[in-house]
Amino acid sequence: MLAGLILGILAGVLLHALVPGHVGKIDHYVLSPIGQAFIRVIQFIVVPVVFTSLIIGLTSLQGTGKIGSYTAKLLPLYIITSSIALAIGMLMAAVLKPGTGISLSKMAEAPDKTQKSQSLVDWLVGIVPTNPFEALSTANLLQVIISAVLIGAAMNLVKEKAKPFRALVESVYAIVEKILQIILKVAPIGVFALIASVIASQGFGIVKKLLLYVVGLIAAIIVMTVIYYLFLLIVGAKPNHFFKSFFPSFSLAFGTASSNAALPVSMDNAKSHYGMRQEITSFALPFGTAVKRDGAAILQGFNALFIAQFFDVPITASLITSVFISALLVSFSTAGVPGAGIIMMTTVLSAAGLPLEGIAIVAGVDRLTDGFRTALNVIGSTANAAVINRWDKNKKTGG
Repeated sequence: MLAGLILGILAGVLLHALVPGHVGKIDHYVLSPIGQAFIRVIQFIVVPVVFTSLIIGLTSLQGTGKIGSYTAKLLPLYIITSSIALAIGMLMAAVLKPGTGISLSKMAEAPDKTQKSQSLVDWLVGIVPTNPFEALSTANLLQVIISAVLIGAAMNLVKEKAKPFRALVESVYAIVEKILQIILKVAPIGVFALIASVIASQGFGIVKKLLLYVVGLIAAIIVMTVIYYLFLLIVGAKPNHFFKSFFPSFSLAFGTASSNAALPVSMDNAKSHYGMRQEITSFALPFGTAVKRDGAAILQGFNALFIAQFFDVPITASLITSVFISALLVSFSTAGVPGAGIIMMTTVLSAAGLPLEGIAIVAGVDRLTDGFRTALNVIGSTANAAVINRWDKNKKTGG
């Protein structure tokens, strides 16, 4: 996958430089269809992997006590680490001041689709499923998780009568695992097509004008990655082994810019390479993929201050507070699909009273930085799961 990523970047640069007049057709008929087909086939197994693995993990716990225990441990970790990521993004923007002195003769068009602001109460009510089949068919991961938790808890209560259904779930999981192995064999081709499409069609023209913006955003992501490395080191979760084990899922997240697409690979890496306990893998990774977005937190905080600088809006304590609170909430409700961060910017900018026109400025380079943010999202969800895994081992061994 790493080779596919590097070759895709090189191919995109060459196409943009040598045959700019033919890039549109090559992208439309070759690169984009291959890349989109790859994302679709990955998404094909996301819901069955989450649903079946979560039920298997929950029924192996023989009770619901550990579910509450894992949730009680994960949520504070998510809030703390997301707050750190958000603070790093805002601090980087405050120090580098990427929004000052920029003159763009041609601004990229803002996205056509904007998401209507949703209150926290509405969002919390919305994650409760009314129909488990609808949750599965619409790939609403939070609703799928809640459905699986309810079914798994009920299966633990009915015990023997649930054995036939558990056997069916285990059979489906085995089939999905085999499909994943097949998909991974063609993953380098999909990653190649996706990244080549972006580089070839967009080039680096707008990046030159927004160089400090791109550098600052990536620098903030690197800083947060280092913090995760140190966090894993402190708790004894073997950070070198962690990054080596999960590297395939981080590469896939970077290439596809989709946390959801990387989830099946993350779960496979956790089990096959890192040695994470099955029940933690089955619960913490899908849960983290659904709500944990460190990359989105950095994006929202960094972009809000960037836009304030661009439009010469005074950065006051109330503006910083509004950005921080709204960006933190938005980071937990951003979809794990490409481009979702830009769409969710409307909520943060509206809450802070910043011009929505600012979205148009960063839209052109969003896809070039989306891969970095998505990789951090996956690092965050897997690292927090690794910490819980380590704490559980220490508790059992008394270490």
